[in-house]
Amino acid sequence: MKALVTGGGGFLGRAIVERLLARGDQVRSFARGDYPALRELGVQVIQGDLTDVASVADACDGVDAVFHVAAKPGIWGSRDSFYGPNVVGTENVIKSCRAHGVRRLVYTSSPSVVFGGTDLEGVNEDVAYPTRYHAHYPETKAIAERLVVAANGPELATVSLRPHLIWGPGDNHLVPRILARGRAGKLRRVGAGTNKVDSIYIDNAADAHLLAADRLAPGSAVAGKIYFLSNGEPLELSTLINGILAAGNLPPMQRSVSVGVARLAGSCLETAYRIFNIAGEPVMTRFLAEELGTAHWFDISQARRDLGYAPRVTIEEGLKRLGRWLHAERDCASSASPVKVKL
Repeated sequence: MKALVTGGGGFLGRAIVERLLARGDQVRSFARGDYPALRELGVQVIQGDLTDVASVADACDGVDAVFHVAAKPGIWGSRDSFYGPNVVGTENVIKSCRAHGVRRLVYTSSPSVVFGGTDLEGVNEDVAYPTRYHAHYPETKAIAERLVVAANGPELATVSLRPHLIWGPGDNHLVPRILARGRAGKLRRVGAGTNKVDSIYIDNAADAHLLAADRLAPGSAVAGKIYFLSNGEPLELSTLINGILAAGNLPPMQRSVSVGVARLAGSCLETAYRIFNIAGEPVMTRFLAEELGTAHWFDISQARRDLGYAPRVTIEEGLKRLGRWLHAERDCASSASPVKVKL
């Protein structure tokens, strides 16, 4: 098929692009930045903004399926900064699919759309959206997910996937943050650290997207549905974080803070950042404190049944691969350092 991947230069988008190419599909990427490395792989690279419907429409012209991966993630920022790419951008993708007769739309959502600040233990896709969000990212992703589900019909088949905590070699978000804070000695367990969470290795997340696209068609069993995705191996959050730290040759977390203290610190920092218009992102917010201090793992039996999803890479194997990749990155950076010669 000929596929469009929005956010094709990102962590998950790149993994999907590579799998499509490997099996002989034609691939087009749509993103704000330019990615010469994708061009070298044979990808048609289109630069544009999701909020520009004309650009999105041009990118959708002539493709069979769209993987809508691009979004603005994060725990901090104005609502408008999230609403534009996440909601308006998704509206534009749906409109453009319809305008150009695209039959399949695979949307990358997030389990955070159902997170209301309390434990989510073994829940399935029937769990309700919360009535209130403490961050704009999950709120706008939830709005977009509803739009995608509502768009499903006889002309356009849609499916929404909710991968949780994607990590692995090439990660430019979760792993670098954990390692940076670990090096700086700023990592803390929030609560007892025994709360179990799901995560998903990058290869498994990409595989699931292709499985969904291959089974998706108007009127098919997966059309209009939502699926949680994970490795199916919920771990205590501290165990997962310490595993990533070990892959980066860093010691495990030693200190902890209560959920209440973390939430209070987050609230104070949010207030200070708003009042004084501080640039950047607070190290703690109420949403982050609740995410770190609660359990969130999911029943993925529906994805196993409908998509034929079976995680190929275990967390144990994934951490080994991550360690090898980080080691190679360090070696590469070291060899690229200029040699100082004393005269």
